[in-house]
Amino acid sequence: MTAMTQRLREIGQSLWLDNITRTMLDDGSLRRYRDEYAVTGLTSNPTIFDEAIRGGAAYDGPIRAHAGRGLAGEALFVELALEDLRRAADEFRAAHAASGGVDGWVSMEVSPLLADDATATVAAARAIHARAARPNLFVKIPGTPAGLTAIEESIFSGVPVNVTLLFSREQYLAAADAWARGIERRIAAGLDPRIASVASVFVSRWDRAVVGRVATPLAQGLGIAIAQRCYRAYRERLASPRWRTLGAAGASPQRLLWASTGVKDPADWPSTYVEALAAPDTINTMPEKTLQHFAAAGHPPAPMRADGGDAEATIARYAAVGVDVDALAAQLQRDGAAAFVASWRDLLQRIAAKSAALSAS
Repeated sequence: MTAMTQRLREIGQSLWLDNITRTMLDDGSLRRYRDEYAVTGLTSNPTIFDEAIRGGAAYDGPIRAHAGRGLAGEALFVELALEDLRRAADEFRAAHAASGGVDGWVSMEVSPLLADDATATVAAARAIHARAARPNLFVKIPGTPAGLTAIEESIFSGVPVNVTLLFSREQYLAAADAWARGIERRIAAGLDPRIASVASVFVSRWDRAVVGRVATPLAQGLGIAIAQRCYRAYRERLASPRWRTLGAAGASPQRLLWASTGVKDPADWPSTYVEALAAPDTINTMPEKTLQHFAAAGHPPAPMRADGGDAEATIARYAAVGVDVDALAAQLQRDGAAAFVASWRDLLQRIAAKSAALSAS
C-alpha cells in the first residue's frame, strides 16, 4: 500500500477503480491494484466496456462463442460483462467479508433504455443480480425522477443498488429517501433490512459545465463545493432519528460515493478531486491514471469537514455570476442520462459489428 492510499484508508475512505477490462483481469493488473494500492472495489459503465472491446482482441473469442450460441445485442453484452464482473467480485470477496459487506463491491449497469419504465428496470435489476450469483455486485440504477421508484422497489426486493447520476444535494437526498423507503418496507414485511446501497455523486462534470461561463478563478471549485454540500447532508442523515431507527433494526447505511473524479482539463492537477474529497465513511471511485498519479505524486489530504466547510460561500460566488446550481444539476442529470443511452447504443452497435466480422472470418 502506498503512503497516499494508506492516508485515505486512515481517513476512512474506500478506494475503488472506475474501470474494468478482461485484459486487466487476465494480466493481474486488478489484483495488483488491490494488493499494492488498497483498491477494494470497482465500478463499470457502458463506455468502459465499449472502449475495452474496441481496444483489442481480448473479447473476440468470447463474442464469437456467445454469438455462435445465438446470443446477440443486450443478451450478449450482459453475458460478457457478467463474466468480467464475477471475476472482479471474486477478487474483492475477502474485502467484502472482512468489512461485513460494507466494502468489496463491483457494479453492473441496468439498461439505460429502460430508464422511463420502473417495472422493466426492476425486473432487469433482479435478473442481473440473480445471474451474477455474487453477493458483492451492485446493480446501477440512475437516480433520476423516473428512477426513484425503481430504486425503492429494487431495494425492497433485495437487490443491492448503486444509485448513479446524482449531481446535487437534493438529488442525493431523493435517492437516499428512495433507499430508506425500500428498507422500511422490508422491515415492515419482516424481511432482512441489510440490503446494501451506495449513492454516487458526480463531481468533475460541474466544473466542465461552467467552462467559459465563469472567470478563471472560478474555473475549478464548483464540483468540490457541491460535493461538500452533499457530504454535510450525508452526515446529517446518519445522525437523524430516521437512520437511527433503521440502524437499530439492523440496516447498514447507504454510503456516499464520489464519481467522476478524474480531471477533465489536462492542465489541472490530476489528483485534485481525490485530495479534496477525502471524506470519512465515503468511497472514491477513480480512473486508473488518477489513482496512479495520486499514489505516486499526490499531496496528503486532510479529512473533509462534516459541516461542509466553505461550500455555501463558494456556491454563492457562482450564483453571483449567474450560475443557477439547481437548474444546472437538473441539466447535468438529463445530459448524463442521455449520454448513458448513447453509450449503450454505441456499445451494442460495436458488439453487433464485431460479431458479424468474427463470424465472417
